[in-house]
Amino acid sequence: MRRTGLAAVFLLACACAGALLSAALTTPVAASPGQTTSTTSTSTTTPTTTTPLVLARDVTIGGVPVGGLTPEAAYAAVRAAFERPLVLVVARHRLAPGPEQLGAVAYALNAVERAKSAPEGTQVPLRIAVDGRRVRAYVATLAKRFDRRRVDSRLFLRGLRPWISKDRPGRTLARTDATRAIVLALVANRKGPLTLKTTTTRPSVTRRGFGPVLVIRRGSNRLFLYSGMRFLRVFGVATGQSVYPTPLGRFHIVVKWKHPWWYPPDSDWAQGQQPIPPGPGNPLGTRWMGLSASGVGIHGTPDPASIGYSVSHGCIRMLIPQAEWLFEHVRIGTTVFIVSA
Repeated sequence: MRRTGLAAVFLLACACAGALLSAALTTPVAASPGQTTSTTSTSTTTPTTTTPLVLARDVTIGGVPVGGLTPEAAYAAVRAAFERPLVLVVARHRLAPGPEQLGAVAYALNAVERAKSAPEGTQVPLRIAVDGRRVRAYVATLAKRFDRRRVDSRLFLRGLRPWISKDRPGRTLARTDATRAIVLALVANRKGPLTLKTTTTRPSVTRRGFGPVLVIRRGSNRLFLYSGMRFLRVFGVATGQSVYPTPLGRFHIVVKWKHPWWYPPDSDWAQGQQPIPPGPGNPLGTRWMGLSASGVGIHGTPDPASIGYSVSHGCIRMLIPQAEWLFEHVRIGTTVFIVSA
């Protein structure tokens, strides 16, 4: 009984102590003059904020402004600038290959890391590596597309008149210069336009500079002189008789002689004849324009009555003054067409 009674006394004492503590917490406390009293106890929590890291003002990476941007935004800006195509101009054609197509790789993450600690106004370089083999291969494809061989004018006979095909200059891409220029532009992150150099090869034979052309119509005994395709003059001539016909075809003047000697050809009709020196009785007149057809040439004649007829031994005869004039207006290499018309 004594133990039970002691326990009850202890519990009663604890209850009284709790009641006194509760009353102390809720009883108003007298405030000093000028102070405010409070009947409750409160606690205040201040929120914590984190300012995101941004790059310093006026910082650039490879020429790209990134000041004030977060590292993530700076990386995106640098990549976007790098991935823009490089504009190339080749023979007035514009091309736009991407840097990665040309074998270029930009180390943008490393540059952004350096930019994080860079002070204001720092120009952070952007390292760009270029695979030279890829650039050379690309330049080779450009050369295959844009190189072209020169084309010389060529002479044909159409409708008894000379016709000259159109000439065209050649073009060659300077491959070594082009490769070097592209690599330098990629490494510097420049986007062009970059004009690649080409060299021009002029044709050796052109329409404008073709020169004289002769067309001899054997059937009508006339000789036509053209400058390229432009008609200049026509002359009456004498051509070969039926047993010694003037040959048909395309020939060239291979020799020009003033005051030529006449030498008897190796032919039955010249048996027993002797060479004749220059002078009034020379059967070649005063001028000889020898053709690539053996033994055949254009020359003057002391027999003007033969002009207009087929009476020679294969040569083309002209009046002496006309032969002298023509001699001054043709050259070695001049094309001579002889046709049957």
